[in-house]
Amino acid sequence: MTESIRRAPSVARMVQDRVAATPDAEAFRWPQAGPDGTETWQSMTWAQADERITGLAAGLLALGLQPEQRVAVFAGTRLEWALADLAVNCAGGATTTIYPSTLAEDVLHILTDSGAVLAVVENAEKAAILRELADRTPDLHTVVLMDGDGDGGRELSFAGLAERGRQLLAEDPTAVQKAMDGIGPDSLATLIYTSGTTGRPKGVRLANDNWTYEAAAIERLDILRPDDLQYMWLPMSHSFAKVLMAAQLHIGFATAVDGRIDKIVENLALIRPTFMAGAPRIFEKVHNRVIASVQADGGVKAKLFAWAFSAGRKHSAAVQQGRTPGLPLRVTHALADRLVLTKLRDRFGGRIRLFISGSAPLSRDVAEWFHAAGMFIAEGYGLTETSAAATVNLPHRFRFGTVGPALAGTELKIADDGEVLVRGPGVMRGYHGLPEATAETLDADGWLHTGDIGELDPDGMLRITDRKKDLIKTSGGKYVAPQPIEVAFPTICGLASQFMVHGDGRNYVTALVTLDPDAMAQWAQANGVQERDPAALTRREDVRAVVKAGVDQLNSGLNRWETIKDFRILEHDLTVEAGELTPSLKLKRRVVEQRYRAVLDEMYVSGERTTV
Repeated sequence: MTESIRRAPSVARMVQDRVAATPDAEAFRWPQAGPDGTETWQSMTWAQADERITGLAAGLLALGLQPEQRVAVFAGTRLEWALADLAVNCAGGATTTIYPSTLAEDVLHILTDSGAVLAVVENAEKAAILRELADRTPDLHTVVLMDGDGDGGRELSFAGLAERGRQLLAEDPTAVQKAMDGIGPDSLATLIYTSGTTGRPKGVRLANDNWTYEAAAIERLDILRPDDLQYMWLPMSHSFAKVLMAAQLHIGFATAVDGRIDKIVENLALIRPTFMAGAPRIFEKVHNRVIASVQADGGVKAKLFAWAFSAGRKHSAAVQQGRTPGLPLRVTHALADRLVLTKLRDRFGGRIRLFISGSAPLSRDVAEWFHAAGMFIAEGYGLTETSAAATVNLPHRFRFGTVGPALAGTELKIADDGEVLVRGPGVMRGYHGLPEATAETLDADGWLHTGDIGELDPDGMLRITDRKKDLIKTSGGKYVAPQPIEVAFPTICGLASQFMVHGDGRNYVTALVTLDPDAMAQWAQANGVQERDPAALTRREDVRAVVKAGVDQLNSGLNRWETIKDFRILEHDLTVEAGELTPSLKLKRRVVEQRYRAVLDEMYVSGERTTV
């Protein structure tokens, strides 16, 4: 019997409760450019946010939005995204999320499959995409622009939507409240289309109760506090960001919002957040850049860094084992922290209590490195189908290499074939318009079949080993789990960005490697190489030698049948825009294999390789 979690009946009620509880507390912070182009950070309270949200919700009602009708949001992460999403929920509608990088063909599929009647888009560029699709999206009657005024036809500005809302509220002050009163726990709140590593995206139906449960369960973890400041750069169209927005409503912390990836480092110093969520690649990049920088400096700095991290790792090991470090280690660690580790934490603003990692596997080496530096990464696990969070490691209960225990109220089970099953209030209501796909994923007892292979240890900590569909079976009958190998390589080879293991039906295993342009530039500078073109650098023999050394080190820890017998370095990184990665940066293995089939086949023309 799982624990029952008390929660609000709807997202709209969470908004009301938050505004009533802390109207004058800070809700959001966001960057705004002045007339001269200089940016300053603005702030709004919960009461001010409520005024904006209510006005926009009334505007949606004035445009005829009916209960559970879908409103598509097609924009990058920014304040207006959050306001629009909450306005849709307060008007009784359901948000349909579209990643800002989504190609027109998939935008069309999402709009038509969801039956979206309105869309909120970021700017004229996004509006133009919907304009071109107008003949094929007859249900979509209004497009609202966050930036710009639109074409004056079916397009409306964000300010124009708010003005429609003011007019409705002047006529009927209770319009939004009546819409909110009609929302129940099972009312559709969000329709998120899975980015999917294969096939056409499926719409995941998430009810109000999914989000209110997640918010209440996260509060029970006691890792986020009302006085926290979150830095949000994640795509708000992803369930990872959405669950943190729900938690914000329930707990009451403030969020600084800016989706510009190139501003992360600068913003951390300016905002000085207390926690931040991110995909593993962000943490890998920080780790690799710091290591490369130290190696480039060499000399006394490198020795001091190595000594400090040695103390940090010993201290971390004691904490992981549940031991109190002895006095000599405490003294050494305190000195190492003051001389080196504190300066590293200052790169993140100096106030970080917690990082949260999700959407893909995090390298254990990276997690332990951050812990040694005095920064805990709470790695969690979940899917869009579980409203993002199903498990998470906690500062007081964690085991690196696992994704932690289940949230209160959520059950985990391992099927006979090793598949991870999840059951609980966070599980979706099904796939939109796809009863057969729903039945394949959700069984009669309410267990969600995740498609992930994993194991539960005696303490209830979940370890994910791979995706069920990604397991490789060589022609010799040996099984290879590619994911742990792919996660390990970028921490071994600091130049690497993506590492894709291949070998299904083949007689040995090979890999495709892509290199990180920033890491390559840093390497070139440190090694006196004048070339800066990333593609040209990938063709250099000394670069291949660095990658080969990494592969050799990787192979030393693998079973013989898992070892990488050959590899090829691609001239460019894999990207979301090219359709090679999902918007949450997961590898689209089948797409990459098909696109680079000739390159892969080339590594199998002369029989078994024993060396790289």
